[in-house]
Amino acid sequence: MQSFVRPRVVVSKCLGFEACRYNGVTIPDSFVQQLGDYVTYLPVCPEVEIGLGVPRDPIRIVMVNGVERLLQPATGADVTEKMHTFAEQHFETLTDIDGFILKGRSPSCGIKDVRRYQGVERGAASDKKGRGMFGGAVLERYPHLPVEEEGRLTNFTIREHFLTALFTLARFRMTKAAQKIHALVEFHSANKYLLMAYNESQLRIMGRIVANPDKKPLPEVLARYEENLHQALRRPPRRTTGINVLMHTLGYFSEQLTSEEKAYFLDTLEKYRAKKVPLSVPVSLINSWVIRFNEPYLSQQTFFMPYPEDLITISDSGKGRDLD
Repeated sequence: MQSFVRPRVVVSKCLGFEACRYNGVTIPDSFVQQLGDYVTYLPVCPEVEIGLGVPRDPIRIVMVNGVERLLQPATGADVTEKMHTFAEQHFETLTDIDGFILKGRSPSCGIKDVRRYQGVERGAASDKKGRGMFGGAVLERYPHLPVEEEGRLTNFTIREHFLTALFTLARFRMTKAAQKIHALVEFHSANKYLLMAYNESQLRIMGRIVANPDKKPLPEVLARYEENLHQALRRPPRRTTGINVLMHTLGYFSEQLTSEEKAYFLDTLEKYRAKKVPLSVPVSLINSWVIRFNEPYLSQQTFFMPYPEDLITISDSGKGRDLD
C-alpha cells in the first residue's frame, strides 16, 4: 500500500479550530475536518493576531483615494499596516509549508471575490472585488504552492487539483531533504504518468534535469527540478492529456480484459470528457486492474493514487469548475 508524506498546511483558524470570527463563532468545514487526518494543520487568524478582539466590529477593504485600506468602520481604525506587518512576520516563522486553506471572501484571508467598498458608511459597497489583505500576501509570497478557499474546495475539479499538488509537493519536500540523486530519480520515475498528464513538455525538461548530462551539483539539480515541478503543477491537467495517459495505461491490460470491461472503461472516459465525472473515476478503474493483475511498474505510479484514497469523492458543488 502506498504511503503518503504528511503535508503541512496553513489554515484559517475559524474553519473549525477556534471561535475567532468577528461574531464570536467558528465555521466548521467538513472537508477541512476530513483532511485533518492526513495533514498537519497550522491554524492562524490574522485579525486576532493584529489585536482585534473576539467578538469584534467587522473590518472591510475600503478604497481611499484609489488605494486599498483595511478599515474598521465602527471605530474608524485603519489596520492596513498592522496586517501587512503581521503577514511578513508570520511568513518568516513558516517552514516546510506545502499549501494553504483560507476563509473565502474574508477581508483578511480571502484570495478572490473579496468586496471593496467606496467608504465606511452603510451601503457604500462597489462592484469591484479582489483579494483579502492576508490572502493576497500569501499568493504573492507563495505563488508556487496550492492555495485555496474552503468554499472553492467543494468543487471536485478544484479539490482534486489541490490535493494532487499538495501531496506531490509534500513528497518532493522529503525527496529534497534526502539530498540523494537516487531519491530524485525514484521521485521522477514514480510521478512519470502524473507529470505526463499535467504537463508533458515539463516532464521532458525534468527528465533531462534528472539525467544531469552536465554533471551539475546536486543542490542546483534539485533547485531546477523543483522550479519546473511547480510550473508543471500550476494548472490542473487538461482532459485530453488525462485521457491520453489513461489510454496509454489501458494498453498494459489490453489482452487481459474482457470486451465488456474495455467498453465500460471507454464509456467512463467519455463521461470524464463530458465533465460528468471527475478524473478519479476512470483512474480508479485502472487502479483496480493494477491491483488485480499485479502490474509492478504501474503500481508505483502516483497518477493512480496521488493522495489518500479516503479523500477521493465525487461530491461536487456544481459551481466554479474553472480555476480562474
